[in-house]
Amino acid sequence: MNRRNFLQGTLAGAATFSLGASPLAALSSCAAAPKKSDVSLNISFQEGTAPGKDLNEKLDYMEQMGIVGFEPGGKGLAGRVGEIQKALNGRNIKVSAICAGFSGFILAEDPAVKAEFDSTMREIVAAAGELGSTGVIMVPAFNRQEPCMPHNQATRDYLCEQLHELGEYALQCKTTIILEPLNRKEAFYLRLVPDAAAICRDSKSEGVKCMGDFWHMQEETSDYAAFMAAGPKYLQHVHIASRGTRKMPGEDGVVVDNYVDGMRALKEMNYQHYVSFECGTNGDRAVTLPAAVQLMRSQWEQA
Repeated sequence: MNRRNFLQGTLAGAATFSLGASPLAALSSCAAAPKKSDVSLNISFQEGTAPGKDLNEKLDYMEQMGIVGFEPGGKGLAGRVGEIQKALNGRNIKVSAICAGFSGFILAEDPAVKAEFDSTMREIVAAAGELGSTGVIMVPAFNRQEPCMPHNQATRDYLCEQLHELGEYALQCKTTIILEPLNRKEAFYLRLVPDAAAICRDSKSEGVKCMGDFWHMQEETSDYAAFMAAGPKYLQHVHIASRGTRKMPGEDGVVVDNYVDGMRALKEMNYQHYVSFECGTNGDRAVTLPAAVQLMRSQWEQA
């Protein structure tokens, strides 16, 4: 084919596309993405976040603020199922994730420590399923937990195998396991949301998911890219705190405590789960907590 014939063929093809179908028409077979304005921000509080002398007072406060998720700790959860179900009855609040609470750890070299993890984790998973929780948060190993399996490919393969079994058990209980990446000062083994998502994939169980924590995500080069790497298939939960001192969002100043980039990703992927407070405060909780919620809602609108 000479140059003239090549150009004529190329122009003819372009003309056929432009006349036969607009770009929108060419994409008509694709499902329409939801409008970002239609995606709700589902805020959740951990049990220690809201003021109140007991669970019912805390939930009353949360209802008044329009908080729709409750994240209890996992320790002793099996014995609290009835209490929590009763307290939530008739309220517009559901159990979001369960925050750890197990003993031992999954990458322990000591068989007794690993067995302790297996039994306590499964007990929490079963209770989470009874409560309709989105999943149980876990970290493969904190830096302080020793002796720990070495950071290598064999350990990763072992972790994926163990997570497959645990994820399948979670599915039987109608819940999930949620991997949480942490910053390198707390847990060098798993630091990035995309790495957690890759482990979810390689575990080959729909019961294994992951999360992001805006405090720990200082390890990421981009909040948006981190969340998008996990996507709606794997991203099951989000934690939030101020980004400098891990206090209430906004306590480190709105320049530092900017979550818009990550929230934009959540809205674009039609994220349906919770963004849950995991933080303390340097000030009066009656002041800093409502201000933090307002900041989140304002930035969600900007995203």
